[in-house]
Order: sequence, then C-alpha cells, then structure tokens
Amino acid sequence: MKCLKSSMKLFTIIISLILASSSCSDQAPEQQNMPSQQQVNHDLEELNRQMARNEEAQIDGYVDRRAWQMQKTGTGLRYWIYEQGSGAAAKEGLLAKVDYCVSLLNGDTIYTSDEDGPKEFLIGQDNVESGLHEGILFLHVGDKARFILPSHLAHGLSGDQDKIPPRHTVIYDIELLSLR
Repeated sequence: MKCLKSSMKLFTIIISLILASSSCSDQAPEQQNMPSQQQVNHDLEELNRQMARNEEAQIDGYVDRRAWQMQKTGTGLRYWIYEQGSGAAAKEGLLAKVDYCVSLLNGDTIYTSDEDGPKEFLIGQDNVESGLHEGILFLHVGDKARFILPSHLAHGLSGDQDKIPPRHTVIYDIELLSLR
C-alpha cells in the first residue's frame, strides 16, 4: 500500500510536469528581431570609427597641452624630431639600433632601454609595432624623436599581453643609435 501511494505521487508529479511543459510549448514563440549580419557589421564599423575619433581627440589634446610641434602622417602617427643627428638616413631592410622609452598617455613608463637594453630590429620586417617601422623611416642616425602611435599602429585590440593594455596609445621617445 505504501509503495502504491509513492508510485501514485511520482506518477502525479510526472504527469504534472508533462502537462506544464506541453502548455508552455503550445504558446507561439516570441518573435525576436535579430539584426542581419550586414547590420551587425555596420554597427561594428561605426563603433570602431567612434573609438578611433575618440582616441584621435585624446591624442590631439595631449599634444596641444604640451605644445609639441608634431607632424601627422596619413596613418595617424605623430612624430617630432627634436634633436637632429648627422648620420645616415634610415631605410627599409636596414638593422636599426635604438635607445627608447615607451610610455602611455597617462604618464606610465612601460619599457626603457635603460632597463631592457637598446632595441634592434630590421626596418619594415621585424615584429615590432607598425608605427615604429613607419616612424623610424623619418630618422637619421643621431636623431632624437618622439612618436605617438595610436593603438592601431601599436598593439591594437589585444595590447602586448604584458604591460600595454588593449586599445592604448603608445608614446616612444627614441634615439636612432646606428644602422647596419
């Protein structure tokens, strides 16, 4: 008798669950207005444009507050050669050796050659920031310059996975020591 009552309770619970779930499935599913892939792409493009405009305004304000006389390239790189050297001009394919100090717009110093030693890289070929490849081509051995690399010319959406956060502008104070 006790076993029969337990079975009846279990049967009642199962039937109740079946009826409850079937009554839910009889309702028409809500229509969700899912955006098309084209609309998603458009929205992402617009978001990227807005983020780039915001970053550009932030960089412009930073430069203006310091009254730096920087040149701007078509890619958005800002550069200022504040001390002229007298050596050879940098060219793609040459090995450049530089002293540097890398910082963020908030003033944090991230990397320096004082701590890490001079950096060497093949211009236009090695795995360094694209903005550094672009900027070094303006220099001669002995030049001292400042480059401001918007995030798309620095470490982009992912940062450098170490000290430079995603989507951050990078400032290079750099001296071209030698070319080979």
